Amino acid sequence: MSHGRNDVDHRLDEIEALVCRDVGRKTGDLMVASRGGLAAAARALSLATRVGLITGFFVPRGDVAAAETDGPVGTALLAAALAACGVPARIAVDTPCAAAVRTAIGATGEAVLTDEVGVNDRAGLDRCIAAWQAATVSHAVAIERCGRSADGRPRNMRGVDVSPWTAPLDDLFLGGRWVKLAVGDGGNEIGMGWLPSGLIARTVPNGEAIASTTSCDHLVVAGVSNWGAYGLMAALAVLRPDWTSTIAGFLTAERDLAVTRAIVDGAGAVDGVTARREATVDGFGADVHGALIEQLGRIAWGRAAD
Repeated sequence: MSHGRNDVDHRLDEIEALVCRDVGRKTGDLMVASRGGLAAAARALSLATRVGLITGFFVPRGDVAAAETDGPVGTALLAAALAACGVPARIAVDTPCAAAVRTAIGATGEAVLTDEVGVNDRAGLDRCIAAWQAATVSHAVAIERCGRSADGRPRNMRGVDVSPWTAPLDDLFLGGRWVKLAVGDGGNEIGMGWLPSGLIARTVPNGEAIASTTSCDHLVVAGVSNWGAYGLMAALAVLRPDWTSTIAGFLTAERDLAVTRAIVDGAGAVDGVTARREATVDGFGADVHGALIEQLGRIAWGRAAD
């Protein structure tokens, strides 16, 4: 029996090492501080009965202002996989990013409810919180969702205040007794308040201004936030053998590219790093994401990852 537990732990460590690596944002120290977070988050999520997810990060750059490709793709695929495994899922998003999320969900082919909240619609946000509570959501998962900084304003990696395009969905994340999981890649996302005080300010460019103060129960600091979602999917496949074959149908390079293309072509989403309307995520093309997903599959389905 101990061999089985050790094998599971080893595979979870391999998954985390693959998705939680610095791709140039100087987030390595954040990953060290949150090591073990992916396994802990996946173990918690493996017990979920109803899941509410939060995503959507708006890129307000000139004539390409749009939702970014990182976040909606991974969130939709994770939500779809959970739904297909019998765990009802819903995704909350604010209006500027709603089309991207709905399009991503549509591309998965699964029934996942969308809760849309207007940027300045406090009553709508309160209704959403009440709806999640009434639905007995057991776990909330924020993925690549800009969180409040120390002065209460959400900021992108350049330090720009994005509150004109960002509803305070931190209040939804914190608004129930559900287990709170978070995935981010820069330090300014919901959940990053879990990290030691001052760490983001000391290590990440513009860290003092952008650091999110919204905390969580389990934090995943990924190289790319979509990778964090895929890492959770792979880890769930390891932890829940009864889910493995179902998750395998969603955790593929083809699915990732198809959903990414769908939100670019159908909802005008842009790469958050390049601000280009193309099927890339954080400056990386399908070859990079596809290779990572294939390696996750080798680990998750129990074959040696070499």
